[in-house]
Amino acid sequence: MTNIAFVSNVLYPFITGGAEKRIYEIGKRLTNQAHDVTIYGRHYWDGPMEMTYEGMTLRAVSPERELYTNDDGRRSITEALEFSKDVVVPLRRHIDEHDVVVASVFPYFPVLATKLASLRTNTPLVTTWHEVWRTYWEDYLGYLAPFGKTFEYATARVPQHPIAVSKLTGSRLAEIGPKQSNIRTVPNGIDYEQIRNTPPAEDGFDILFAGRLIEDKRVDILLRAFEEVASDETTLGIIGDGPEREELETLAGSLTMAEQITFTGFLEEYDDVLAQMRTASIFATPSTREGFGITAAEAMAADCIVIGADHPDSAVGEVIGDAGFLAEPTVDGVAIVLDEVLAGTQPSTDPLERAKRFDWDQVADDALEAYRAAAAGEW
Repeated sequence: MTNIAFVSNVLYPFITGGAEKRIYEIGKRLTNQAHDVTIYGRHYWDGPMEMTYEGMTLRAVSPERELYTNDDGRRSITEALEFSKDVVVPLRRHIDEHDVVVASVFPYFPVLATKLASLRTNTPLVTTWHEVWRTYWEDYLGYLAPFGKTFEYATARVPQHPIAVSKLTGSRLAEIGPKQSNIRTVPNGIDYEQIRNTPPAEDGFDILFAGRLIEDKRVDILLRAFEEVASDETTLGIIGDGPEREELETLAGSLTMAEQITFTGFLEEYDDVLAQMRTASIFATPSTREGFGITAAEAMAADCIVIGADHPDSAVGEVIGDAGFLAEPTVDGVAIVLDEVLAGTQPSTDPLERAKRFDWDQVADDALEAYRAAAAGEW
């Protein structure tokens, strides 16, 4: 039996997001295997500061707080700093109970706090890197970019056992910190059976996009490419919300295919998103910045043919392999591939078979192997 602690200011399902869902899915599977799992986070649930949830111990070390700033929708720096300050003493008090402590990297400060709490102890620090931003900080923070770059670099240089969710993220991490040989890859996961057992939506679409409506997702390219190649019967669904939504809806409204394009907004129920994937035949995600690409894995499990972006900042190609297609992230590039798939071109590998390798059961086993290696000093 292994005693594992996770440090994350947000906890699934009280807050929904990729990093916290990864902890939840891995954690509940490890508890089912009789391992002890404790998650240190904010108090987002009703009830006592410490409780058992699906076999895991949830230990609140800081009160509930809004994660994003009101003015620009970016993650709050003061929130991350406050949580980091609050987690040090409780984690230090219990650190000897844990064989390993795992911290998700973004927003960096909790990693530094976790390292501080584990100094001069035998409990190793494992980090999970979902992305490495480097120059993207300039787009995200503007003149404050040096601040973000400095903390990303400092976090990468902290003694740690790093896990990257993709080889792309691992290679980017190696450029600023740990040696490539010291970085393990454990991908994000999906619940394959849940996806396969979800009934298709009755009001679905032929082509689907799902994700946050931000510039990097390049939904504008998808809309224009759809205009180029879609027939009068082909439909496109855009699931998600974000700062680009109004502009994208205006663009869609200007197209001749406008009546065949639907913006659904954010779907509160995850099963509703899966149902849409189960109905669609094509999942198009021309995003130029993906540290992994979980929606691509989900879409493959739903038996969609995935079209991703052939871009150096996107790891979607790692996810889909030969079970989908990559397109140059331009209108012409996406239109060419979209037209071929609409005409019946099939990938050489079955998307369903490819998707199985990302099932959470396999991911949890791989993660446990990494945690045990760190605890045993074999990493």
